[in-house]
Amino acid sequence: MDAKLILGFLRDIKANNNREWFHEHRDYYDAVRKEFESGVGALIARICTFDPTIAHVTVKDASYRFYRDTRFSPDKSPYKRHLGAYIAAHGKKSFHGGYYIHLEPDNCFIACGAYCLPTNILTACRNEIMANTDAWLSAVENESFLEFYGGEDDATMDSSKGFGLEKLKTRPSGFPADYEYINYLRMKDYCCWHHVDNDFFGKANWLDDVEQMFKAAKPMLDFTNSVIDDYE
Repeated sequence: MDAKLILGFLRDIKANNNREWFHEHRDYYDAVRKEFESGVGALIARICTFDPTIAHVTVKDASYRFYRDTRFSPDKSPYKRHLGAYIAAHGKKSFHGGYYIHLEPDNCFIACGAYCLPTNILTACRNEIMANTDAWLSAVENESFLEFYGGEDDATMDSSKGFGLEKLKTRPSGFPADYEYINYLRMKDYCCWHHVDNDFFGKANWLDDVEQMFKAAKPMLDFTNSVIDDYE
């Protein structure tokens, strides 16, 4: 994947986010899109080697439109400033967690997990964590997970790595305050992320590195998906 070409275009669209410039440079965008889709296809094939549940996912299934929905936004820029792909067995709009890559100048990252879960599914996940604490800790406090994503803390998406984008300030209603691992119950999502530099996706071995990161997150993903799937 020619990440240099992709990021160069994204810098240009940030400086020229208007339809006239985009249409004048449509060939440029088409070349970028082709490179990105080639990378996504290679990534899907690689993930299949350790997670066959996503074998049916196509590049089109995983990719997002480049055009922004500006109807409810004060920012009327017509185009996104990044390219992203979400590879999930049940589709991009499902609650079932999956694998994500994000290319944006000075904000490239990979992520894994489930986001925007409704209260009933969060409650079920919290109950499962309490009922199977050892299995949960094995998934999120092992050496590989901590290396790539860190522990449960107050990291934000601006942090170099983290686990849990949103958290309650106190324990969730109905759960014991004295539970030893209450911070995991305060989480409102089960999403982990790891920022990478601008050169990352252009390296010859980027698939190898992403594979290691996603493999480290897969036990957490499997744990939460086992609960989420009861509601899908």
